[in-house]
Amino acid sequence: MEIFTMATATLTSKGQITIPVQVRTALGLETGDRVEFVEMENGQFSIIAASHRVQDLKGLIRKPAKAVSIEEMNQAIAAQGAKAG
Repeated sequence: MEIFTMATATLTSKGQITIPVQVRTALGLETGDRVEFVEMENGQFSIIAASHRVQDLKGLIRKPAKAVSIEEMNQAIAAQGAKAG
């Protein structure tokens, strides 16, 4: 993992921090937005903006090569459930 810049925040007695402006800007955060803290490894966490609209997710997952029917989806879910159980 490459580190480009570093910003510091102070934890209050209530467990709150103010996210530095350079971090808010880089994440595109605005007042009222939510963030997620994702545990990585070695005690490190990533901060991810959780305020995106569903439409912003378009294109993140590749479309299947062929259309899949609801029946085929249900069969795949049942098969995976049987393996897990």
